[in-house]
Amino acid sequence: MAARMLSSLVPSPSTDFSTPTKNKPSRQNTRVLSTGSVSSATEPSTSTAITRTAVSLEYASLRHSGHCPLGMYVTPSPDNLMVWDAVFFVHQGYYTDSILKFRLTFPPDYPEHPPVVQFLTDVFHPLISQQDGTFNLAPRFRPWRPKEHHVFDVLHWIKAAFKKHALDEVKEADCFNREAYRLYHDTTSSFAALATQSSMLSQSESALFDKDHPSMAGKGSHSMQFKELKPDQLEALRRKLGLQDWEDVLEKGS
Repeated sequence: MAARMLSSLVPSPSTDFSTPTKNKPSRQNTRVLSTGSVSSATEPSTSTAITRTAVSLEYASLRHSGHCPLGMYVTPSPDNLMVWDAVFFVHQGYYTDSILKFRLTFPPDYPEHPPVVQFLTDVFHPLISQQDGTFNLAPRFRPWRPKEHHVFDVLHWIKAAFKKHALDEVKEADCFNREAYRLYHDTTSSFAALATQSSMLSQSESALFDKDHPSMAGKGSHSMQFKELKPDQLEALRRKLGLQDWEDVLEKGS
């Protein structure tokens, strides 16, 4: 089976702002991510120059250390600055090894109101609607303060929401998926099994490579696409990026 890898070299205008871990590739990083597809969305005329400037500055700020969470890759849509596509590689917790595509859509009056976060990958999570993938920002931003809160705060909340301490603190009234909430508190083992199932499905070839996957229905195309690599292509890319084989890393660490 052809190997896959996530490249940290994303073509312009995409940039991965995560801080790389030197010579320690993640097990998830076996897929190449590209921005070959183009979103069909067009930039709404209602978004003002001030709003577009604010969104542009938010994207530029992700270059600052610690602003973009490790494991997240973000890019504005080629056709619409007000829509950002992203991929989140989950490294620990109930959702370990999940590969989750999501989208941020900015309102015309941003930053007065927060962006809408929607997961395109199906995921069983208390804060994520099973109907349309909408993610609830309210537990962290109540209320949203335009002069205080930024997109990097939103990204860090998304990442934190998949960790145990956040799941412990979520209130049922804030949950878009109350079944997930109840299972988490009443039958944790069942919740863990469904979270693991979500993780496995998110890694499947159909979820990663099929643009017509059922989970994408009604959500539009995602501008970050995965590409399979043959073993020789993977090895060449590893050398180019200076990455070691995972087994070699384990041997040196033992």
